Amino acid sequence: MFVSGLTGNPCCQRIPLHGPRTPSRRDSAFLNAEKRIDNVKLLGPKRSYLAGSVQRCNVKETCLVKCAMDASYGGDMTNDRSVVFPRIHVRDPYKRLGISREASEDEIQAARKFLINQYGGHKPSVDAIESAHDKIIMQKFYDRKNPKIDFKKKAREMKQSRFMQFFISRFQTPSTNVIIKSAIAFLVLGALTFLFPTEEGPTLQVAISLIATVYFLHDRLKSKLWAFLYGVGSFIFAWLLGTFLMVSVIPPLPLVKGPRSFEVITSLITYVLLWVSSTYLK
Repeated sequence: MFVSGLTGNPCCQRIPLHGPRTPSRRDSAFLNAEKRIDNVKLLGPKRSYLAGSVQRCNVKETCLVKCAMDASYGGDMTNDRSVVFPRIHVRDPYKRLGISREASEDEIQAARKFLINQYGGHKPSVDAIESAHDKIIMQKFYDRKNPKIDFKKKAREMKQSRFMQFFISRFQTPSTNVIIKSAIAFLVLGALTFLFPTEEGPTLQVAISLIATVYFLHDRLKSKLWAFLYGVGSFIFAWLLGTFLMVSVIPPLPLVKGPRSFEVITSLITYVLLWVSSTYLK
């Protein structure tokens, strides 16, 4: 005989009054269902914890991927239109745009367009790029309107010309004894001309300088004809050049006084040119 519990409680079961008996199949199924319900209740927090861990891992992985993409593209991927121009405070406009001073106008415009596309979302960066561009354009316009003379380039071109190559080839460096001997001779002539000026001018000293030039040229060239031709040509060229310099270039010198000061200074210039010709001409 059995006693049943309240009908509204599904968890209650029939209890035998007379001793234990073997549980029926229905009772075993009922007990197994209760165990499964308890296991589900115990596994619930574990599943929730695992789901939260997986979600946090996914968020962390997403952040790592985003940071890698930001580093690859050189800025913040979420706000790449407001990236600050790194050379915004560079004073040199050429360095600010990243071009050389010999860059053409097409290269300047291309650099400006590229930088505007990269940093167009940041107004101070755009202003810095436009300011550097305007300065370079204005400088190019000024240089075109007022061209500068490149003396180094002109000298290099003149040195590479055929006439200058031929002119340089006519000179050579002699021995030290020849240089010292000719220098002493012309220094003595210069001192006599400067210290003892005459009313007739330094006619005698100039004549001696011509003879000394022919002598030194003959001593090196071993040819009377070439020594005479070189000596006379050098004397005429030196006297004409000295006269031109005194008239057009060199102002009157207070150190040289007297009515013949013009001839004295012209003679000194002529002595220098004759010394060069008689010593280095070949």
